[in-house]
Amino acid sequence: MSARFLLPWLLLALLAGCGERASAPTEGFAGLGRESKGFAQVVPGKTFEFPDDHGAHTGFRIEWWYVTANLRDAQGNHYGVQWTLFRNALRPRADGPGWGNGNLWMGHAGMTTEDRHWSAQLMARGGVGQAGVVAEPFEAWIDDWSLAGDPAGTLVARANGEGFGYRLKLEAEGPLVLQGEQGFSRKSGGGQASYYYSQPFFRAEGVLDIEGREVEVSGTAWMDREWSSQPVAADQVGWDWFSLHLDDGRRLMLFRVRHADGGFYLSGNWIGADGGTRPLREGDVELRPLSSTRVAGRKVPTRWSLAILDDGLQVEVGAINPDAWMDLDTAYWEGPVRVTGSHAGIGYLEMTGY
Repeated sequence: MSARFLLPWLLLALLAGCGERASAPTEGFAGLGRESKGFAQVVPGKTFEFPDDHGAHTGFRIEWWYVTANLRDAQGNHYGVQWTLFRNALRPRADGPGWGNGNLWMGHAGMTTEDRHWSAQLMARGGVGQAGVVAEPFEAWIDDWSLAGDPAGTLVARANGEGFGYRLKLEAEGPLVLQGEQGFSRKSGGGQASYYYSQPFFRAEGVLDIEGREVEVSGTAWMDREWSSQPVAADQVGWDWFSLHLDDGRRLMLFRVRHADGGFYLSGNWIGADGGTRPLREGDVELRPLSSTRVAGRKVPTRWSLAILDDGLQVEVGAINPDAWMDLDTAYWEGPVRVTGSHAGIGYLEMTGY
């Protein structure tokens, strides 16, 4: 889900001049559990339509376009890259021209090596051309960051920040995948949900800029698309989200959304090499943290045990760089991971609310 749920509500509200609190205890993580009266609601049975659903869904309050990539250079060194664009509507029927537009946009970019991590953030108001999304031909942009092309074919991702930058070409080698129940992705037992699809079959290549030095890289990438008006429950305080590429060609998406009382809601999806899927629920999965790292003054679980015993999967998932902290207005952990055990692989992990 990537980041996927993440929207720093406080900063967006301050930009709009309404000054509301970011994470009141009854509003869920970053305010994402707020009531959503007047906005479109997520319900089962949606028929996805492409390319239209690559574009913005302005009747809904929150949505995001999210890419992560696991990369290596010619010497075998590991790198991770993140590109994310969020849209947040401050009120129902927020779309419109000029400064009366009630949409706020935010971009996050990150890059990780085995011993360094960089992050950057951009903010923009809708209606004035500084940020937006067009469905066909697809382009998502904020300032000079962009994601453009065809999510079912070829995309080009560009972003930069202080000390880093990247340009990646992403080639789809498999189909788009609907997450959850044919794209209806539950996030709690109380019915909160999002519409959610992925492109987990990207082959990536391109150039990283690391402190002015260019590095050619290649690897795999994963795109997530979600939209909702209330994606979490009021008592949900954060989440742990995994996207894994296994060496046998399968992919695994898995997340748990944590409740304030220590419980959690877990969901996932086995994705076959051919794009076929099998949903996973809490009883199918054993997921627990094994060890933590002190990052930015917080204790964050950076090594996990993951088992899906009916499929013979029993692995450890560990951070390639445990210090991959996104030091932004709403801070969180996001970085590449390595899979070892019964299966080998690579992937990405996002953790919020720590």
